[in-house]
Amino acid sequence: MTTLQGIPLAVIGGDARDQILVRRLAERGATVDVVGLPVEEAERVRIVEDIPKAVAGKAAILLPMPGVDLEGRVYAPLHHQPLRLEAAHMALLAPGVPLFVGVARSILRQMALSRGLPLIEVAELDEVAILNSVPSAEGALQIAMEKLPITIHGSRSMVLGFGRLGLTLTRLLQAMGSRVTVVARDGGHRARAWEMGAAAEPLSALADLLAKTDIVFNTVPAPVLGERELAATNREALIVDLASAPGGTDFEAARRLGIQALLAPGLPGKVAPKTAGEILARVYPDLIARHVPHRDG
Repeated sequence: MTTLQGIPLAVIGGDARDQILVRRLAERGATVDVVGLPVEEAERVRIVEDIPKAVAGKAAILLPMPGVDLEGRVYAPLHHQPLRLEAAHMALLAPGVPLFVGVARSILRQMALSRGLPLIEVAELDEVAILNSVPSAEGALQIAMEKLPITIHGSRSMVLGFGRLGLTLTRLLQAMGSRVTVVARDGGHRARAWEMGAAAEPLSALADLLAKTDIVFNTVPAPVLGERELAATNREALIVDLASAPGGTDFEAARRLGIQALLAPGLPGKVAPKTAGEILARVYPDLIARHVPHRDG
């Protein structure tokens, strides 16, 4: 088990996942200052009043999975007021102090670059993304079951994209008796989907397939469901877009066409926060030990 004994950390913002993470980091020996997240104070856990106090003298900074928006607001839904990260806060950090975040937008990238701080996007790491695909897939199916008047069993479902989430989602849909078609650009991904027993088609076939689909799960973080594709879509279908905001769907076009479409990123923290928190707690100690210079004592 990786020890974090004596390593000072700051946790800024977050949700129920991060409450679990803070507790587990302290159990590994880290000292954790927390701002923007209600946690129970303990021997190695302290709540501080602002970001400057949280980051001063720290060996690593942990930001939430959704990160920081384009106006500098940290994702902190459990905090009583907006929490803003500023370039001045980065100036309080020694060069080389790593910033951990789920997904980094341009403002955070620029802050890190200007100060020479390593930026680690944990959502893109296999060890996080593969584990997170389980609560994401379960949450996507929960949405479909709540929104549709039909069962998953016997439904005609489509999985757009066959990365880490797409694969898990396909397996889960098959286990529930859905007839799954995977649509992917990569021929190797289509071959794997076929090997798993799903139908597999290239993106060029998308418009034709949508007319015969009950549920569409998009995992592609690029525009793939535009007005042309939506015009060909079954009007009774549900589109669940699981890609990072703004997703891969033209939601305005879907609204005009009367197609039910919704953006549903970040499902692990919403549908299974305890599991999602334990996933982070499982991965973070090794990441921190890997990126924080060795400290004696």
